Amino acid sequence: MNRLAGVTSPYLLQHADNPVDWWPWGPEAFDEARRRDVPVLLSVGYASCHWCHVMARESFEDDALAGYLNARFLPVKVDREERPDIDSVYMDAVQAATGQGGWPMTVFMTAEGEPFYFGTYFPPSPRAGLPSFRQLLEGVHAAWTDRRDEVAGVAGRIARELAGRALEYGDARPPAAEDLAMAVGGLAGEFDAEHGGFGGAPKFPPSSALAFLLRHHARTGSAQALRLAERTCDAMARGGIFDQLGGGFARYAVDAAWEVPHFEKMLYDNALLGRVYTQLWRTTGSDRWRGIALETADFMVRELRTGEGGFASGLDADSEAPEGGGHAEGAYYTWTPAQLADALGPADAALAADVFGLGAGGTLRLPGAEPPASLRERLRAARERRPRPERDDKVVAAWNGLAIAALAETGACFDREDLVAAAVGAAELLCAVHLGANGRLARTSRDGRAGASAGVLEDYADVAEGFIALHAVTGERRWLDGAGALLDVVLERFTSEDGALYDTADDAERLIRRPQDPTDGATPAGWTAAAGALLSYAAHTGSDRHRRAAERALGIVTALGTRAPRFIGWGLAVAEAALDGPREVAVVGPADDPATGELHRTALRSTAPGAVVTRGEPGAADPPPLLAGRPLREGRPTAYVCRGFVCAAPTNDPAELAAQLAPSGA
Repeated sequence: MNRLAGVTSPYLLQHADNPVDWWPWGPEAFDEARRRDVPVLLSVGYASCHWCHVMARESFEDDALAGYLNARFLPVKVDREERPDIDSVYMDAVQAATGQGGWPMTVFMTAEGEPFYFGTYFPPSPRAGLPSFRQLLEGVHAAWTDRRDEVAGVAGRIARELAGRALEYGDARPPAAEDLAMAVGGLAGEFDAEHGGFGGAPKFPPSSALAFLLRHHARTGSAQALRLAERTCDAMARGGIFDQLGGGFARYAVDAAWEVPHFEKMLYDNALLGRVYTQLWRTTGSDRWRGIALETADFMVRELRTGEGGFASGLDADSEAPEGGGHAEGAYYTWTPAQLADALGPADAALAADVFGLGAGGTLRLPGAEPPASLRERLRAARERRPRPERDDKVVAAWNGLAIAALAETGACFDREDLVAAAVGAAELLCAVHLGANGRLARTSRDGRAGASAGVLEDYADVAEGFIALHAVTGERRWLDGAGALLDVVLERFTSEDGALYDTADDAERLIRRPQDPTDGATPAGWTAAAGALLSYAAHTGSDRHRRAAERALGIVTALGTRAPRFIGWGLAVAEAALDGPREVAVVGPADDPATGELHRTALRSTAPGAVVTRGEPGAADPPPLLAGRPLREGRPTAYVCRGFVCAAPTNDPAELAAQLAPSGA
């Protein structure tokens, strides 16, 4: 067993028995490389990464190759989900040098952390223009031994180029209405009219862009924005990317039609998509979107919730094939005609193949009408007997923040108190395990034990977002105050004087560059997530400091939104909230009065992008700011709505409250 034993990362623990003498990232590893005068081999991946597993089996478990590597390199393993800062810095180098990136990421660097050669997956023998991994190691070793000055020159130049990539952040104004309309037009230009979504294969769920489109429709009434969002949501829900038996979405589709997924299922995708489908239900009232939102939420709670109440990072793509023969990607989810017949009998197997559009890849889709419930239940029961994919049970603060927001909102909208309770449980775990006495967050935990990695910007921002959503649903002030404390750290440690944001705190470990990426990918960027949480917190508290910080942060959306809307979708969604709000909604009334619940539910089901909601008992000793001085009207539960420093008449009527929160069409 190498030096990875005892760490909290499931990915690193997967490599603890490798013959490769892996070191975890840290000064000890670089000191040892310096002492031995060897280059560092940095290998970055994550626990549910299919090709990471493949490279491990092919190369890192090979005794002869490991012996060669150990003698000539200092091998370092990093879990990209634990250390997104390291991943970001070196992925920039990989993409700049090769034009593409991905995992596993393979980087050769000096003991000073300066990279000089990069790649991703390397096969055990030459293939498709790639050298074998052994050939790569031999070539790098020869260059290090015979051409050290050349290697040092390349490493220094690359390090200087990376260090000089700080964003220029000049006139930081939030987007105007015309900017957001142009962003919708940009998305329409990239829309796949045949299959939904944007661009071609591989196709990732565009969660942030969908959130923007739905908010834009809510603010303006744009039929185009709703059409783009609903067509994409329908195509994904019918495709193989959605688990037609157990709910939940896979990470992406390898094809343009959403038919064949890459089968790993990640917490962050399902949290974000669950929130999108709940918002789509708010917009349309369709039971179909209600069903997808609840199936997604139920998947998260059933399959990702940990014993401590948090949510695991994801499920592997690979699992043991039902008939044996080793691990295979998608083995748990795919079906052959023979497997359908074994589970259902010949007649029902033919029906299932037709209803679920069984294709060559064996994935289940839903090209037409819903199947009989009994058919789905029998297939689900048969699948439960298969070997299950492994679970990465690492709890990531940011992704749990996303899950808290999704489960709280979905539970409130659909009267599912169990989902709200699950959100509360995750929030309490973050407070008990991830949040230190100094107010700083740990990035990860496992089995109730915090990991060593410091929280990054997205952790503070997404957890604050989750806490604010939980406050809106529960009315408990502790969640609003908790969000405020986290956002104070954002303003003090992650924000520069000009309002730009960094992904790491000013007292974090120094890398060759301080990472700073405002673009939204599979998850909202820390930058745009912070803008959203700051904006909502300002609406709850009236804090001009937080509102100004949010508006300064939105300057990057003005710069990028009209040019690359697919890659700043959450920033555009936040900009919609800034234009629409603040809309401050306070519901006051006894918690056990059904009229209070009806007013509160009406407020939470509003589509207004800029709305924030709170509720509480009349005469509470320490009410949230929006409830201060808000009495019952005529002795009955009452809702108060203010927008842009102008307040509507207090109302006891849910229909009147809904009218006050209706889109303005601006």
